[in-house]
Amino acid sequence: MRRINYPEIDERMQVDWLLTCISSFLAMPAEHVYVPNMTSLMTADDLLKPGVPERADLVRGVLVVHEPPGFRHGEITVRLATALSTYVDTRHLGRVVAGDAGFKLQSDPDTVRGADIAVVSWERMPQKSPVGFPMLGPDLVVEVLSPGDRPGETLAKIADWLSAGTRLVWVIDPERRLARIYRHDGSESILGEADALEGEDILPGFACRLGAVLETIM
Repeated sequence: MRRINYPEIDERMQVDWLLTCISSFLAMPAEHVYVPNMTSLMTADDLLKPGVPERADLVRGVLVVHEPPGFRHGEITVRLATALSTYVDTRHLGRVVAGDAGFKLQSDPDTVRGADIAVVSWERMPQKSPVGFPMLGPDLVVEVLSPGDRPGETLAKIADWLSAGTRLVWVIDPERRLARIYRHDGSESILGEADALEGEDILPGFACRLGAVLETIM
């Protein structure tokens, strides 16, 4: 594992610095995602209304629709979500959600992002599970890349998570068989198959070898 530490700068500058440093990790040029024609900005409440595509983010009031992920994406997500859920549930550490569960990260205009996997501690969400979108950045977010993911969208999503208070983001890249770890303090790590995804101070003691997550990928 290689860990990169960045200069001590304020929070917004840390995110900007991070985006500059990770741009080389994404090989394809940025592309526009499909955004339906809209006459006005949408809100988080609008996302819960009938007729809105199920797989979509709301970015500064604009609906951004995504294609469904492939089988490999789902397989990796389930495997890692199972490991995280087992660890969290047996220790009563919090909640684990998957399947593009949404979180409201910004208001006026609203931003709602969906996570492949997210972990939220009991301290931050002790109440009954909300029907809609909790207004917080999860403690841990996992994003599993698909071949068709657009680099510009991935970069923007990472920035939104970190800006909203997410402390740890794991980006799993099955094509390159590696993972990048992004932290709220601006530091970054690159993991190979022999390295372990670690819960750090969010899930102390949790470790899952990246190769085990990717083991069925040929």
